[in-house]
Amino acid sequence: MTYMKNLSLLAALIFLSFYTFGQDKAPAYPLITHDTYLSIWSFGDGLNQSTTKHWTGKEHALDGIIKVDKQLYRFLGADSKTYKTILAAADESSYQARFTTQKPADHWNTLTFKDTNWKSGEAPFGDDQQSKTKWNTDEIFYRRKFTLAQKTATKKYLKLNHDDNVTVYLNGHKVYEKEGWVHEYIYIPLVDGILNKGDNILAIDCKNTAGGRFLDAGIVEEVPQNATILNARQTNVSVGATNTIYTFTAGGVNLNLTFTSPLLLNDLNLTARPISYLTYSVKSADTKAHQVDVYFSASSNLAVNTPDQPVSVWKKNENNLSILKAGTVEQPVLKKKNDDLRIDWGYLYIAVPKQFKATQFFGTPIDNLQNFKTGKYPQVTQALNVKTQSLGTVIPFGAVNSKPIEKYLMLGYDDLKSVEYFGDQLLPIWKKSASNTFEDQLVAASMDYESLQAKTKAFDAKLYADAKRVGGKEYADLCKLVYRQSIAAHKIVYAPNGDLLFFSKENFSGGFINTVDVTYPSAPQYLLYNPELLKGMLNGIFYYSESGRWKKPYPAHDIGVYPIANGQIYGEDMPVEEAGNMLILAAAITKADGNTTYAAKHWAVMSIWAYYLLKEGFDPANQLCTDDFAGHLARNANLSVKAIVGLGAYAQMAEGLGKKDIATKYKNAALEMAKNWQTLASSGDHFALTFNDKNTWSQKYNLVWDKLLKLNLFPETVYKKEIDFYLTKQNEFGLPLDSRKDYTKSDWIIWTATLADNQADFEKFISPVHKFATETTSKVPLTDWHETKTGKQVGFQARSVVGGYFIKLLADRWNIK
Repeated sequence: MTYMKNLSLLAALIFLSFYTFGQDKAPAYPLITHDTYLSIWSFGDGLNQSTTKHWTGKEHALDGIIKVDKQLYRFLGADSKTYKTILAAADESSYQARFTTQKPADHWNTLTFKDTNWKSGEAPFGDDQQSKTKWNTDEIFYRRKFTLAQKTATKKYLKLNHDDNVTVYLNGHKVYEKEGWVHEYIYIPLVDGILNKGDNILAIDCKNTAGGRFLDAGIVEEVPQNATILNARQTNVSVGATNTIYTFTAGGVNLNLTFTSPLLLNDLNLTARPISYLTYSVKSADTKAHQVDVYFSASSNLAVNTPDQPVSVWKKNENNLSILKAGTVEQPVLKKKNDDLRIDWGYLYIAVPKQFKATQFFGTPIDNLQNFKTGKYPQVTQALNVKTQSLGTVIPFGAVNSKPIEKYLMLGYDDLKSVEYFGDQLLPIWKKSASNTFEDQLVAASMDYESLQAKTKAFDAKLYADAKRVGGKEYADLCKLVYRQSIAAHKIVYAPNGDLLFFSKENFSGGFINTVDVTYPSAPQYLLYNPELLKGMLNGIFYYSESGRWKKPYPAHDIGVYPIANGQIYGEDMPVEEAGNMLILAAAITKADGNTTYAAKHWAVMSIWAYYLLKEGFDPANQLCTDDFAGHLARNANLSVKAIVGLGAYAQMAEGLGKKDIATKYKNAALEMAKNWQTLASSGDHFALTFNDKNTWSQKYNLVWDKLLKLNLFPETVYKKEIDFYLTKQNEFGLPLDSRKDYTKSDWIIWTATLADNQADFEKFISPVHKFATETTSKVPLTDWHETKTGKQVGFQARSVVGGYFIKLLADRWNIK
């Protein structure tokens, strides 16, 4: 017990000294971060200025309100718009509309038009399973009459879901037009006076241009927000590797709110336990005693893909915990795969220790707030087959004075089955037997609370101090920001043969699972903190080839679309890219482990890949590399570097395995290629993007592994020449990827910067990336693909590749100067 007290005190002192340097700035702030489905962020600088969201941008609302002497103050989330239905869409109730697929006469969109010859059908209209009336032509015309009993002054909205191009009319007036499609209901403000008291007509023209067809619409009015809730004043926010801490003043009290996702990578069971903590610490700000209660709610939308999916909610007490649980009625376990997708199977849990005497309940957000105001709470223990519910928890703090009072709750998610892997549906790793329940995990997490608060804060402080020592303050700021983001784009499971699998999802870049050229840039974080996880990123790719399922002489690009890992989905291979990646990363694991066990296990298939690079890698044919968004490229000098370094890495592993002849053959080949590369790629003061165009340039980030693995294939003068040239090409928000465009990849910038032979040059590359991360107007979980002149997102967000930021720390760990 004395040890734990000393540990807690040490962690607190380190943490307080670290977190007193002022407010952190980020494009989005990590709150609950475990995997690609349980990933909740604040997309703005004020925690109570916007609704919290899933990394995809869809609302995953968490709300927090503190009652101080009967006055309510909001500190978490924002009032989501609440709507009252005027004209129901099909997701609310069934209805009939008139339609035709033939071009109608003029004035078809007016109230007086006679549509008696049109067909009548039940909405929605389309060609998918959700549609009630099949529409399979190029165009549909839709009319729906309705009566409005009275006009009100509240704001009205068109509620619309359409695929593809749409034009919408109300009473003959065009109110909306869009080329393209949406995949959810959107709300379009209507101008005042557009609706009549009495009869109205909603008319829509929808055209199919490609892909699917879908049409549904309704009209809603906005429910006025409650003006009796004030906003607490946010005074600070600090982002650590595993903690995000907010401070507020509300009435006469100070509130500290800490979100902790204990992703300590040296403990795989802990990292894979999808439970986060919300800790509240409250004390008086004016020496007076104040009566305080804290309200927290989580939307059941955390457990659905789309808000129209019916859910069920339960309340129970178990093992000294008060628990709320919610999930969809349907429970389509592992039935969907896509990029912009949220989980709709499994169950959300909110749990609080009974010792805190909390009250838990559920209902609509408006009803829950009213209950919190009055202190009169519903006693129901379940609600089955209902629409979106708010899961509420009220924790009483009683009379609060100048001594802080700390209490916490836990938010967790049981996904039942996590990933399908070559036909096997894999369980979460905590589910070791049928008798293991998620409630057991909540109990264990509650018991671990005190020790994990100390451990995570000590880890955060050490990570920051190490990164600052190695790369400067701005580099440390970037590392602490991206630590959770990279991990939360993965899932830990075990294969049927016992292999650890650490599956990435290509967030907003295709949704692929276990993509090799996503693993490659992500690798430094895991080499640094637990190489077993990097093995888990490679194991599935090795198995794919070694099992005979993948028969080509180079690795696959991916093994499916998340969460279905049954084989490559990407339509085109990246032969040199993926072969080089796998060999380099296997050599990096060998170095990190200090032995050749992993290399020996996979030597046969790596030998096939190495032979392919020997024949095809030096002067690559027209093909994609990891920067596939930039298009195909022949004679890619940076891709050639990857092949050369991959061969050197293979030779290094061969040497370690005692395969002297193989080592000599491939090392000599790599050295010869490196020598020829310098001639072919030379363009005076730099090396070109392609061998055949000297008027180009590109970041040669692949060279960094020649340096880190100490392969000594390229002379240091090559690094120096490139670094000096790059420093003349920087823009306000970073170094462009190459001479073709102004956009960049920030992970590659940090790899490139690590080639520098002095700290000052390294920091010159880091500073613009830091400026982007702290000043960009693209408020999303950090994108790794941005414009270097405007600082705006080009694409991608919340991806795992930001784990590549840790490459400078890895170089320091390996004593690479």
